Amino acid sequence: MTSSPARRRFMYGGVAVAAAAAGLGGAWWRERGGSTKGEVLDAAFWQQRFDRPEGGELVFSKLRGKPLLLNFWATWCPPCVEEMPMIDRFFRENGGNGWQVVGLAIDQPSAVRKFLQKTPVGYPLGLAGLQGTELVKSLGNTAGGLPFTLVLTGAGTVAARKMGKLEPTDLDTWRRELVHG
Repeated sequence: MTSSPARRRFMYGGVAVAAAAAGLGGAWWRERGGSTKGEVLDAAFWQQRFDRPEGGELVFSKLRGKPLLLNFWATWCPPCVEEMPMIDRFFRENGGNGWQVVGLAIDQPSAVRKFLQKTPVGYPLGLAGLQGTELVKSLGNTAGGLPFTLVLTGAGTVAARKMGKLEPTDLDTWRRELVHG
């Protein structure tokens, strides 16, 4: 079955319009800094569990009570991979000061395990798979782009959201604002 040239142009035009809308939506979201700060995450968020690459489970309910930097990443995402050593350094330097750091991989478990053999990190990681995409969207990143970082206070309130690669100034600002150290 072949499609007419007019139908192909219409289809390509529709794809172009959808891509432009997604780009504009992402730019608008970045400009706003994500959804509103101060939002308290509900009990369903804290009841989540994810398998860990090395075995066992990452249980979110155990993360309540201290500031939490939650980073969504994937092995196929260059900015995600580039920021991981910086996040690991932040974890090593601030874990004793009350900070928790968790990475959730939106990726195939086998790819994550292979990646971690070459590039290990000290902070806990969970395997979120496709569930992670839905979680990212529910946390305000409607485009589902990576990397995506969420910062929570010890009370479970959203302190910050960042779509895109982290910079050292992001981590320093969050550290100062949440733990005053």
